Amino acid sequence: MIAYLERFVPENDTDPIQQEDASDSRHDTRSPTLPDSLGIHGSSVESGPAAAAFASRDFGGMVSVRPLALIRPTGPEDIARTVRAASISAYLTVAARGNGHSINGQAMAHMGLVIDMRCLDPGFFELAPGGPSVPPSVVVSGGALWEDVLSRCLEHGLSPRSFTDYLGLTVGGTLSNAGVSGQAFRYGPQTSNVTELEVVTGKGTVSLCSEDENSELFLGALGGLGQFGIITKAKILLQPAPDMVRWIRLVYTEFAEFTRDAEWLITHPDGHSFSYVEGFVFVNSDDPANGWPTVPLRPDQAFEPARLLPTAGSVLYCLELALNYGSGDLPSTVNSVVERMIGGLGFVEGLEFHADVDYSEFLLRVKRVEQHAKATGIWEAPHPWLNLFVSKSSIVDFDRTVFKGILREGIGGPMLVYPMLRSRWDSRTSVVLPDSGDIFYIVALLRFSQPYPECAPVERQIAQNNEIIHVCNKNGLDYKFYLPHYKSQEDWKRHFGDKWTKFVERKSRFDPMAILAPGQKIFSRSSGLGSKIISV
Repeated sequence: MIAYLERFVPENDTDPIQQEDASDSRHDTRSPTLPDSLGIHGSSVESGPAAAAFASRDFGGMVSVRPLALIRPTGPEDIARTVRAASISAYLTVAARGNGHSINGQAMAHMGLVIDMRCLDPGFFELAPGGPSVPPSVVVSGGALWEDVLSRCLEHGLSPRSFTDYLGLTVGGTLSNAGVSGQAFRYGPQTSNVTELEVVTGKGTVSLCSEDENSELFLGALGGLGQFGIITKAKILLQPAPDMVRWIRLVYTEFAEFTRDAEWLITHPDGHSFSYVEGFVFVNSDDPANGWPTVPLRPDQAFEPARLLPTAGSVLYCLELALNYGSGDLPSTVNSVVERMIGGLGFVEGLEFHADVDYSEFLLRVKRVEQHAKATGIWEAPHPWLNLFVSKSSIVDFDRTVFKGILREGIGGPMLVYPMLRSRWDSRTSVVLPDSGDIFYIVALLRFSQPYPECAPVERQIAQNNEIIHVCNKNGLDYKFYLPHYKSQEDWKRHFGDKWTKFVERKSRFDPMAILAPGQKIFSRSSGLGSKIISV
């Protein structure tokens, strides 16, 4: 992801929108109360204004849903007791909240119970060093932040294989979605790099699961949006950690050359390509938030637009690469490897940027962005982000209609686009990908609120997101939402497609009363004991 993201962040904050989601504000005669059976030992149950404010807000800042209480557990059994207590009631639901980085209220529960997963065994860390034919691994809490997992692993010279760009997310939260970044082309998403889970199901049971034990729960929970269980522990595959990273950005004027080179790089075997491959779109102008200034990696580097051909269009493209290496490697050796791998690429000569950084500094590059955004107040503003998976067969049309059309003036934030390989994903999990081809692209529109003269900035950005989806549907593009959010079950059925039947079967098996993850709005509890799980 983009390192100097603070260039995308305006200095002046805008007031965040907090709107009650109408579908979660049902007018009824019930008066939910905490059940007497909610006997959680060693944990806290908070229902005051401070707890409600914490649990009714997420990073998106566009939805506010008030819970009945916030649960701060000390262990998985506390979560299991919470779920069992909710099952005895007629209406209560339970939502797991990691670091609150969802966009559309997915981790909220209207007059339900929200579990603060950050309180769950935060220091748990069980390392298995591995052997000649067994890779090292570590078991960590589902509520642990990836940045903390990385820090502990580095103490042993090890590192997880696959990351997200931003590491201030919980292990359970990303595994419930997929977890993608520039390493996914090689190792797959984070869901492809976990071998065992501990899960609290919607029945209030604590279950260990893997491919060999309780495999349906294991595969369902991975990318399952929290619908089948709450991930309380995960066993993550590790590898030896490098010392340094050669960080590279290459500028392109033509989308065809950009995608050709990106796809060429991700299909090369390990040892013949980079350790990390991503890309982004930027505006062909000196706009500090959307244009040339967002590309250089260091303050002493400058973008020279004179090197662009006069035929360059309104938007340009940047291939972002990283090569891991050891502190004992000679600079000449690293230079030789990089020159060999980029030698045949079609980027604009003279518009290449390099930086050598510590491995942890590279992985934590967005942390500095977070600190800057919090200092300016923009971190608390609304973030109407849009994340899509788009097939290779549709990405050229997407570029023509969206990047070169709707978004040709930028979005006031990063516009990521880079390819991944379907073969690195396990099709048995709950994650949904586009229908065609082995190569597909992630498109991430990471908007930050900015003032617009025509209307409120968030309204404008949401309308633009809707326009993008409308154009994709109108043109028949092959795409799927990543981090999906719908308000009707019919939309969810279309999203899951052929996986819908299996998804419903797993829901009926592991959360038959539809207690878990109500904020996803896939299933809902009825007015009595039971649930509205549509028959297939």
